[in-house]
Amino acid sequence: MPRTARPRRRTALAALSTCLVLGCGAGATPQGAEEARPPAAPAEPGDGVVTWASSADRFGEAVDGRGYRMVVHTSVGGSGLRVRLSNAFGDQPVTFGNVHAGLQRQGAALVPGSNRRLTFDGARSVTVPPGGIVHSDPLPGHVPAASSLAVSLYVARAGGALTGHWLAMQTSYTTRGDHTAEESAAHWKQRTRSRFYLDAVTVRPRPAAGAVVALGDSVTDGWQSTTDLNRRWPDYLARRLATSPTTSVKGVANAGIAGNRVLTDGAGQSALNRLSRDALSLPGVRTVFLFQGVNDIKFEPGVTAAQLIAGYRTLIDRVHGDGKCVVGATIAPFKGWQEWDPAGEAVRRKVNAFIRTSGEFDAVADFDRVLRSPDDPESILPAYDGGDHLHPNDKGMRAMADAVDLESLDCGSR
Repeated sequence: MPRTARPRRRTALAALSTCLVLGCGAGATPQGAEEARPPAAPAEPGDGVVTWASSADRFGEAVDGRGYRMVVHTSVGGSGLRVRLSNAFGDQPVTFGNVHAGLQRQGAALVPGSNRRLTFDGARSVTVPPGGIVHSDPLPGHVPAASSLAVSLYVARAGGALTGHWLAMQTSYTTRGDHTAEESAAHWKQRTRSRFYLDAVTVRPRPAAGAVVALGDSVTDGWQSTTDLNRRWPDYLARRLATSPTTSVKGVANAGIAGNRVLTDGAGQSALNRLSRDALSLPGVRTVFLFQGVNDIKFEPGVTAAQLIAGYRTLIDRVHGDGKCVVGATIAPFKGWQEWDPAGEAVRRKVNAFIRTSGEFDAVADFDRVLRSPDDPESILPAYDGGDHLHPNDKGMRAMADAVDLESLDCGSR
């Protein structure tokens, strides 16, 4: 996959409304120096449900004194918002001096009164060791479903490798210095299409709900969907789940990484190596939705069908061993992509036959059948083609989500 390759009264009403959403404290904690409190052990995620996630990878070098305001789109709503910060790929500790969460108004500007400080074991600063993750304390108040949440981080001290997510398909913002508590966009001028350190957001929904995590590559990551409009296929799936009266799965986590493979590390750790961190460790997950394999097939040297199927079986066993269900999606056609060849096409067909007929998955979503052209089943339907013959456009992304049997995601514990 390519790695390219308001009046005063109105403001007051907005602030009052936000108190009902995220809650309002007695006053803002003054900013200033405070010694970071390193966690003795990673905080437990508690009884929440993941409402948003983005798989971590190593990219770039970490920088001291930088702020990041990242916009994420929730799926399920709930109280007790928590964020998960990751230094999974770091080789040095990272100290977060301040972390805030608020509702996006426009661009880097936030809804007045919505920006709230997050703490970590009661402290506003936390140091995460190399390879570590940390969960914030729950934030009082309710976060709506399908809302644009802005999480602002100030990285006081860092070094070495940076942990984040390269392909966000969402505009976020960076700055120098600590401006995390500010709701205006005045100091948040630099735009980015990547994410930094933040890899999950959880809430406590009422009534109780579960979640599904989509484990995939750049199609799941949303490449060729429209930036800032949340038109990746997991986004469309979240919209269907939100209005469905037949399932209690409402949370959707996107664990796609562009270029990712099932068997081999490269663009991110392989699905086998990142399954625990990116899927099984997320709270409230009932089902893992596996849609991967095209990169294993098309990269040289390509894998055999038997090798890829063996990888699927290992993933299935591990998911089932964790008491969760796994849905398998067939690999979509990609003829016209530069790495397509008849040998790879033969592997794709054999693997898809296994996914459809083996009975080893708890359910199957036939993305191949949805996306392929009736005139050439080796090619994506032109109306769904994002332009490179592999990645679907917005219309194709929606067709994929519409093909998922929602009740199959609500299989619960085995």
